[in-house]
Amino acid sequence: MNRRNLVFALALAALCVNAPSYGADPEIVKIGFAGPLTGPVARVGKDLQYGAQLALDEENAKNPTIGGKPVKFVLDVQDDQADPRMAIQAAQKLVDDGVVGVIGHYNSGCSIPASAVYHTADVAMITPGSTNPALTQQGFANVFRTMGNDGVGGVIAGRFAVEQLKAKRIGIIDDRTAFGQGLADAFAKGAKEANGNVVDREFTNDKAVDFRAILTTLKEKNVDMIFFGGLDEQGAMLVKQMRSLGMQTQLFGAGALKSNAFLQIAGTSGEGTRDLEPGPALDKLPSAQDFAKRYKARFNQDVELYAPFAYDAALAMIKAVHEANSLDRAKIVAALPKVTVTGVTGKIEFDPHGDLIKPPYTLFEVQQGQWKSLRTVGGNGV
Repeated sequence: MNRRNLVFALALAALCVNAPSYGADPEIVKIGFAGPLTGPVARVGKDLQYGAQLALDEENAKNPTIGGKPVKFVLDVQDDQADPRMAIQAAQKLVDDGVVGVIGHYNSGCSIPASAVYHTADVAMITPGSTNPALTQQGFANVFRTMGNDGVGGVIAGRFAVEQLKAKRIGIIDDRTAFGQGLADAFAKGAKEANGNVVDREFTNDKAVDFRAILTTLKEKNVDMIFFGGLDEQGAMLVKQMRSLGMQTQLFGAGALKSNAFLQIAGTSGEGTRDLEPGPALDKLPSAQDFAKRYKARFNQDVELYAPFAYDAALAMIKAVHEANSLDRAKIVAALPKVTVTGVTGKIEFDPHGDLIKPPYTLFEVQQGQWKSLRTVGGNGV
């Protein structure tokens, strides 16, 4: 090879080395998801999983890059079975898998212990469903959520029951979980602030199916409203048994009754049930209606409950990764407090504790077999 050809070959080789590798396989970026994928609330867990997955799918369609290199976001899915012990195991598995952040968990009783695992590993977590105030009061900089907490929502519900729904004699039932008990405590506080009359408080557990003894006690005390701190399937069984005992008492919940499962189980017994849900009136938001169409096209099923909140959590996590411009976990945690995104449920931005700023809450009622939004309180106007 002559000198001229040698110089040309070396120049060409240097050009190839420094040229962008457009055809290179993207680097896999794992975002964890943890929730109940088996057991009584598995349908809610799958709904949350699908919401997060849709956000990742749509981001990947944009051919994202981090630090100038192509990446592909992949959801690492773990089942916590709605069991705190399994939640810790699922959290450790995600940490060991090298995820850069986690969407989850659903149950507050799972999110609280799991958050300690993520905190130790400097992994950001955004829960789309855990509303117990204690979760974000631990002083962990890595913990966030995309819906209002029960310390606000439960109090609003209690005041609303007295001031707007005109309840005179209130009975409270909770399922003794971190979610149900915390919610009932907040409701009782709000009712008291509004000078309401809570005449009795009863307890069950999250596996119970027979509430007739509790209901008989409340019936004898002539309650005109029962507030239930628990999940939708139990709430549906509760209202059916109320009607079978001849009780025309209002059933009121906050944050977990509004679902397709409640409607299917409760049937005509559920008519008139009210639930104050975290979030805006999704049934009236064009963004939510468009999301529901995309969701059904992708997964061939309707949104069950909290998929929009998981979608928004994933949007916020992805935005944090881009803002950090790094896959370093600590940098992503540091980026999240500054993230602002407009998602399906509205504007997502966090206060210093990791809670939503100005979270909205919407009152729903079962009318002719469907959940209908009646009124939204709070929120940031989005």
